[in-house]
Amino acid sequence: MAITAQDVNKLRQMTGAGMMDCKKALQEAEGDFDKAVDVLRKQGQKVAAKRADNAVAEGTVLIKISANGTNGKLVALACETEPVSNVEDFKLLAQSILDKAVEADIQDKETLLSSTLADGRPVSEHIMDLVGKLGEKLEITAYENVTADKVVPYVHSNGKLGVLVAFEGAAGVDVSELGKDVAMQIAAMKPIALDKNEVDSATIEREIEVGKEQARAEGKPETMLEKIAQGKLQKFYKDNTLLNQEFVKDSSLTIRQLLEKTSKDLSVKSFKRIAIGA
Repeated sequence: MAITAQDVNKLRQMTGAGMMDCKKALQEAEGDFDKAVDVLRKQGQKVAAKRADNAVAEGTVLIKISANGTNGKLVALACETEPVSNVEDFKLLAQSILDKAVEADIQDKETLLSSTLADGRPVSEHIMDLVGKLGEKLEITAYENVTADKVVPYVHSNGKLGVLVAFEGAAGVDVSELGKDVAMQIAAMKPIALDKNEVDSATIEREIEVGKEQARAEGKPETMLEKIAQGKLQKFYKDNTLLNQEFVKDSSLTIRQLLEKTSKDLSVKSFKRIAIGA
């Protein structure tokens, strides 16, 4: 059957897909608009499969903190290119996903993907639809749900890096300024763990071996290699675990000392640092 320009434009208004894609979908569906929408959605699935191995180095990180400050939710929706991350539909979908996470108090990424938005369709389907429309791989690369006495957020100015810091012992203590400082510390210094006891054994073994090889290359005696490597390991802890890092605003303090200076009862329970493209 003949497909008119009005038909194509109507489908385009309904779906946001390109004119040629809409025309082909209507032709394949023999003018049936519902079937044409399904055709376009299937095209989205094909696009996703074709681009499955593509890197998603752009996107947006959104955070929402509960009114009482005890819960924070973070969603990272990623895409392939910066122009797509600035498309209004991309931004609206990211916000809708975060709103759903907050509304339903969703605990994990899998549940979030299967949860339904206002039209009754799951988040995963909405992502697939937008893949078909924009022609790029889209992916929720991270979802974090953090609860503590006080949760403090930070989103970097580029919108691609977000931090949640969970504080315990914050009752009666204003941690808004301190929390921001700690969150920015995490954003800038990229700690791999809260304290040395949270560093995994594989990382520790690797650092010890690297330390030994460095000392050996410097001509140090074999009998000294273990001691030298252990010293280097302590330096690794200082540089890479949050509580042992020097505070970037005052190098005379570690983050642990900064917390103690604020309140003896205050501690960081955990933190999440999510960066798109990192």
